[in-house]
Amino acid sequence: MSEPVTLPLHMRRDGFDPVPEVAALREGEGVAKVPMLFGMEAWLVTRYADVRAVLGDHVRFTNTRQARFRPPGMPEMTEEEIARLQAGNLLVLDPPEHTRLRRFLTPEFTMHRMRALEPRVRAIVAGRLDALERTGPPADLVTGFALPVPSLVICELLGVPEGDRDEFQRRTGRMLDLAVPIEERVALQREGHAYMTDLIARTRAEPGEDLLGMLVREHGDELTTDELVGVGNFLLIAGHETTANMLSLGTLALLRHPDQMESLRREPGRADAAVEELLRWLSVVHFGTAKVTTTDVEVAGRRIPEGELVIVALSAANRDPVLGEDADRLDLGRDGPGHVAFGHGVHHCLGAPLARMELRIAFPALLSRFPALKEAGAGAGFRSSHFVYGLNSLPVTW
Repeated sequence: MSEPVTLPLHMRRDGFDPVPEVAALREGEGVAKVPMLFGMEAWLVTRYADVRAVLGDHVRFTNTRQARFRPPGMPEMTEEEIARLQAGNLLVLDPPEHTRLRRFLTPEFTMHRMRALEPRVRAIVAGRLDALERTGPPADLVTGFALPVPSLVICELLGVPEGDRDEFQRRTGRMLDLAVPIEERVALQREGHAYMTDLIARTRAEPGEDLLGMLVREHGDELTTDELVGVGNFLLIAGHETTANMLSLGTLALLRHPDQMESLRREPGRADAAVEELLRWLSVVHFGTAKVTTTDVEVAGRRIPEGELVIVALSAANRDPVLGEDADRLDLGRDGPGHVAFGHGVHHCLGAPLARMELRIAFPALLSRFPALKEAGAGAGFRSSHFVYGLNSLPVTW
């Protein structure tokens, strides 16, 4: 059962937009100490340049001390269990450990590897569109297209059996929902860790041609089982949840901006630029990884003491006026500086090339298959309490 939750400022949205208070902070002080969840507080950084500066400085803003901020009600864990659950998770590591692990994974996300994967991604997208067409309208684009496409892609990439995918989607969806009691979310985290531990054991016994099989064959002596489990869980969750919500929320953004949708339909070759603008404008990941200051620092003229929690508001930074005229407006023809939807610095999203490819293929394919696509029924249901912003449902017809 879910329960009401008061969202922190950086997670509050008004439809597609951050709430006005976030823009006011960005245009005012730029950084302020604000309430977070569970009675905690953190320094919220909102300006584009400051966000990049924080994300680009892993020495003064570390990812490795997050565990000391334990929310009330969180089940007790031993130091050993915390270490086991964090092993292999790139989001809670800094160099040199982060560099060591990322070195094993980077070759699988190069442009060369993406080109090799592209035919399979196109086939998965076409297969889901075929299924929608067979079933006929009305349909929920979230369950019929946005969720299954990236789930199929990342599960095939990792070697997750097809029969396990529905359960993985259910577990991930609730684990990242802040409205779900923290005891249940921790239990789901442990359940996911146990599942991946079993999958890694099977992969060690019989490595396949998938990414996990490659890691076992080529780096099995350099990676512990806990690290392999952590890497697998990290990629499975990150590679599914973000792209799925970009697909659903991005489609809704296009439907509600018909001039932009028509421009993409007319010029599918501009899909790369369109995807970048949708990533910037939507910022489905609310914030970069939580940071802890390792020394006294100054951000936007404010002194932040050592040992303080720092959060960067990606949605605010991506709407900063420095990114171009009328940054609050969706403009698929925009040609501005790079956004921070995938983060910045050493923790820049490893799977960004895969996400970009999936979106570049999926949006034009969807618009081409269903030229009369439009919202239907009660309309879209925004999903506000999740770590990744998106939609619970998107009823459509054509």
